[in-house]
Amino acid sequence: MRLEDFDYELPRELIAQTPSLKRDECRLMVLDRAKNTIEHRHFYDILEYLHEGDCLVVNDSRVIPARLYGIKEKTGAHIELLLIKRLEGDKWESLVKPGKRLKEGDTVVLDENKLFKANILGFKDKENGTRIIEFEYEGIFMERLEEIGSMPLPPYIERDAENDDKERYQTVYSKVDGSVAAPTAGLHFTDELLEKVREKGVEIAYVTLHVGIGTFRPVKVDNIEDHKMHFEEYTIAPETAETINRAIREGRRVISVGTTSTRTLESAAKQVDGVWQIESGHSSTGIFIYPGYKYKVVDGLITNFHLPKSTLIMLVSALYDREHIIAAYEEAVRERYKFFSYGDAMFIK
Repeated sequence: MRLEDFDYELPRELIAQTPSLKRDECRLMVLDRAKNTIEHRHFYDILEYLHEGDCLVVNDSRVIPARLYGIKEKTGAHIELLLIKRLEGDKWESLVKPGKRLKEGDTVVLDENKLFKANILGFKDKENGTRIIEFEYEGIFMERLEEIGSMPLPPYIERDAENDDKERYQTVYSKVDGSVAAPTAGLHFTDELLEKVREKGVEIAYVTLHVGIGTFRPVKVDNIEDHKMHFEEYTIAPETAETINRAIREGRRVISVGTTSTRTLESAAKQVDGVWQIESGHSSTGIFIYPGYKYKVVDGLITNFHLPKSTLIMLVSALYDREHIIAAYEEAVRERYKFFSYGDAMFIK
């Protein structure tokens, strides 16, 4: 398939720059695959489409304030760091800007008291320009990071992160630090809505996939089958796997919240006596899902509206089909839905 098959026209003003006033009051487009219909609702209406016995799978990874601003110790040059992945101890893989100014042995001072520093150890990946940095600090690392770091808002949000983003660019159920981008489909849930979901008899299962910067990297090949996916780490607890597997055995729907939960489930699926089951444990996934892929576990998907020509719109198209998804996106544009991380939602059932 060609990259241009997943393109659509998106007016710039439809890219959400801020979240809705209340998480669950954003709009919700409901796609019914059996009837080939589209409904326009609000996110709190998701209760009408979830059934008793459904298993709702969410990603509980927590976004860290991974964007740091500092001064190069020797020259006073302004430097920006974006943490990508913890390697070991206090060493991290990081993007740096401007990259040409930082060489092995350089130090970036990140606070006024010069008690939080980043030492450049060398390149991690020359092709992508990432460095290995090691932090020097006093106290507890994550507490220091929370004090001086900013939320790593995506590049299409054209403003600096604000204090409110530390809460709104985070799901209400996030608990495991490690992501540099939010699993955004879950941003629409409130604690109250989740309680109503439970009261309806829906089981909620928590997996962890730490979202990396690769989620924003564009596809650069014309033939999408030539695209190489980035890898992300995930964890599924044994009790979580059993909750999901019991739903599969009993013929109940498994509905993933977001593409990250979807990639986790489909990566962890193994056949046992001819039946797909979820395998617990810690692993990494570079799964690339696009039309032609046969879903093993996921029956439905709650997701946001994704970038043109992205691997995420390809994943969504594989669950329904490309033609219906592109048509739905075009209708979303006509209906003035908000797009991307802080935008509106879609439920494919």
